[in-house]
Amino acid sequence: MTPKTLVIASTCAWLVGCGGKILYPHYYALDIAPAPRPAVSDSRLPGTLAVRRFETPSYLRQGRIVYRQGPAEIGFYDYHRWAVDPAVTVTAAVMDSLRSSRLFSFVKPYDGQSQEDYLMSGRLERLEEIDYGGSVRVEAKLSAELVDLRTGATVWTGDADETLAVEPHTVNAVAVKMSQAVQKSVDRLVASLDRQLLAKSAQIGEDFDFPKTDRQAIDFKQRSSKLFRFSWN
Repeated sequence: MTPKTLVIASTCAWLVGCGGKILYPHYYALDIAPAPRPAVSDSRLPGTLAVRRFETPSYLRQGRIVYRQGPAEIGFYDYHRWAVDPAVTVTAAVMDSLRSSRLFSFVKPYDGQSQEDYLMSGRLERLEEIDYGGSVRVEAKLSAELVDLRTGATVWTGDADETLAVEPHTVNAVAVKMSQAVQKSVDRLVASLDRQLLAKSAQIGEDFDFPKTDRQAIDFKQRSSKLFRFSWN
C-alpha cells in the first residue's frame, strides 16, 4: 500500500461508506432529579457522614455507553458517550438523597482528611443496555457500605438494582431509562440504610427517657451518640 493509498483509507475510516458524511460523537448525561428538601433541618440521628466517590468497573470508565448482546459479551457505542462520568453523578445523587433524608447531621464528600463519624463507600456495579433475553432494556445496580470511623466496624451494607424496558430503541431513550434506573436504585439504597439505622436507634432509645428540657436534650444527644456508636461492636 502506497502512502497516498494509506491516507485515503485512513480518511475513509472517518466517513460513512466514503460518502462524505463525517460521524461526530453524541454526548449524554444522567439526569437525576434533585431530592426534595426536608421540611425541617434537625437530623434524626447523631453523627456526621463523609461519602467516598463511588467506584465503577474499568469498562464503565471508558466513557462510552455500554451494551450487552450476551451475559458475557460487552459492547460499546463508538459515537455515543457520557459527557460526565456516571460515578460522579451517582455519588452526588446519593449525597443529595442522604441530605434529604435528614438521617445524619451533616453529609459531605470524603476528602481523605475527614473527621466525620461515618464513611460511606460504594460502587456503581452495572449501568448498561441489555440486548438479549427478550426486549431491549437497561440495568443499573449500586452497592454500598457504612463504616464507623471511630471503631472501624462496618455498620451497614446494602445493594439496589433496577431494570427498565426501552421503547423506542434509540440511544437517547436508553440514556433516559438509565437515568430513571439509577434514580430508583439510589432511592432504594438510601431507604435500606434509613430503615436499618433507625431500627437500631429505636432499640437504643428504649434504654432511657426522651428529653423534656433543653439541658436534658443536650445530655440526651451526647448519651445517645455514645451509645449508638458503641452498640455496633
